[in-house]
Amino acid sequence: VQLQASGGGLVQPGGSLRLSCGSDEPISRINVMGWYRQAPGKQRELVAKSTTDSRTKYADSVKGRFTISRDDAKNTLSLQMNSLKLEDAAVYYCYAGFGCSHFDCVADYWGQGTQVTVSS
Repeated sequence: VQLQASGGGLVQPGGSLRLSCGSDEPISRINVMGWYRQAPGKQRELVAKSTTDSRTKYADSVKGRFTISRDDAKNTLSLQMNSLKLEDAAVYYCYAGFGCSHFDCVADYWGQGTQVTVSS
């Protein structure tokens, strides 16, 4: 599975960005899709996940600010990020999982990452 993330950039604190992830596989067939992020010197962490039956899971740090969504017609996974904070700055990676039980999958695929910079 090839994943292509886009939409990163520079934004001021309090601003918004929308990340998108395209796939060469129909996303309707991808059990779990999501976004992870990795800041310098830190481990990669979950941001949000979405299942084919519309269940979602968010990191506590982004609840109420970020929204993950799938558009099967456009074959795109999106992450709407509002009220961005300095600590949201990271490289954001698109994720696809197969063979999943709830949100835990046995086959993981990753996109190349897109940089989100939050700075005044």
